[in-house]
This record gives sequence, C-alpha cells and structure tokens, in this order.
Amino acid sequence: MKFPKIMGVINVTPDSFSDGGLFINSEVAVQWGLELLRDGADILDIGGESTRPGAQPVTVSEELKRVLPVIEGIKKEAPDAIISIDTTKYEVAKEAVESGARIINDVSGLQRDVRLANLAAENNCTLVIMHMQGTPATMQNNPTYQNVVEDIYNFLETQIQLAKQIGVKSIVADFGIGFGKTVEHNWELLRNIPRFYELNVPLLVGISRKSFLGKTLNIENPIERDVPTLILHTLLLNFNIDIIRVHNVRQFKILKKLYQSLYDNQGAVTR
Repeated sequence: MKFPKIMGVINVTPDSFSDGGLFINSEVAVQWGLELLRDGADILDIGGESTRPGAQPVTVSEELKRVLPVIEGIKKEAPDAIISIDTTKYEVAKEAVESGARIINDVSGLQRDVRLANLAAENNCTLVIMHMQGTPATMQNNPTYQNVVEDIYNFLETQIQLAKQIGVKSIVADFGIGFGKTVEHNWELLRNIPRFYELNVPLLVGISRKSFLGKTLNIENPIERDVPTLILHTLLLNFNIDIIRVHNVRQFKILKKLYQSLYDNQGAVTR
C-alpha cells in the first residue's frame, strides 16, 4: 500500500477552531504554505471561511481578499505546488482556479452551489465532495441519522453521480468527520471506511485536531491533539485512504519516512 498524499491546511481566517488568526496576514500565510511544502505536503488546502461548529459565513469579497494573495504568492514561489481551494462559493472557486488552484474542496458536497461541478469539469480540476449535515452554524445542534454510515454513503453516491453527469472526471469523496456528527458517529464512520471503497473514487479523511478526539481523550486545546491525530492516522494506515488532511505536516513526513522504511512497494515487510 502507498502512503496517503498529505494535504496541509492553511486557514486564512480569524476564527478557525485551531489556528484562527495565525495566518490572516497573507505574507505570513504564504511563508507557512512554503514551509508546509518543505515539510512534505503534497497538496495545500487554502480556506478563507471558517467551517468550525457555529461559524458564520463571510462575504464573497472578504473570502477572495483572504485567499487570492495566498494562492498567488505560493504559486509565484512554488509554481508546481498543488493548490486546493476550500470553499463552497462558485465565485471564490472560479477566481482561485484562475489563480492556479487545481482542486475544489467543497465541504457542502454540491448542496450549496452545483456550479462548482461545472467549474471543475470546465477546468479539468479535481472536485472533493464532502458530506455535511446542515451548515457550520447549525451542524452540531442535533446531528441525527437513521444509519450514519449508509446515510452518508448514499449521499456521496448521489452527489458523485451528479458530478459525473455534469462532466467532472476527477472526484474525491470525504465523509466529513466532525461536520454534523456526534463523537460516536465519527468513530462509527472510521470503523467502516471499507464501505466507502464501493464509491469507486479516492477517499480523503480529515481528523486533524477535531473535537471528537478532544472529547474522547479529554484534551481541550486543539493543538495538543496533534499526537492523537498522528496515532489515529497510523492506526488507519491499513485502510485504503488516498489523502489525509492535516495541520502538522512535519509529523506526517516522519511517519511517511518510517512507513516507507518498513514496507517495500508491494506492502510486504522488508527483510
């Protein structure tokens, strides 16, 4: 098995749950992105609107003001960098793509604006379709499912087919850990990752610093959840996950090096 691609997080926001305000200055955010690339990030996921529980939306103009200088600054210094734009807004995604983004990461899973699929198709971009129940402002009020695994599988299957009909060629699925789920819902999804293989698209998993880890382990400070994030992803390496979205890329560079040292290309233990 190959080690998953590492997606490094750049939140250009004042209110993200673990690093809000740290990278609101575009020059600081650009330098952080370049550091993440040096640390081993395969993809940089840049977002200008917080999706933490309870977060309120921002305007298109404000989101563009936050993300475009960062995308442009990183591409100027690292032209080959693979940039993902984390947005639900067509206008933001469109300008981000024009500035060099090649992945559209839609946490609404095309529920907010289906034109994101048209944009991905027209520009040969990868589209990440994530499941979220409700909106960031409401999603943790009372998450309810008949069967969390099957409900989310069915949603992703429907949205993937919609994107394919529109003409999107490259699709990634994300079952949305922490987005309208209880602690137990999140654990149930992680126990059942193989169910999502049947979607027949690459899988992205984002557990980094999430509150379900904090509640499970009684760790209030999100940054102090980096080691649990690393440990849990290590336990998940036996599953076929294609992309992992993380904050502390340097730790995962170490894990990747150890993993590759232990296993050869066939996934057998090296003797």
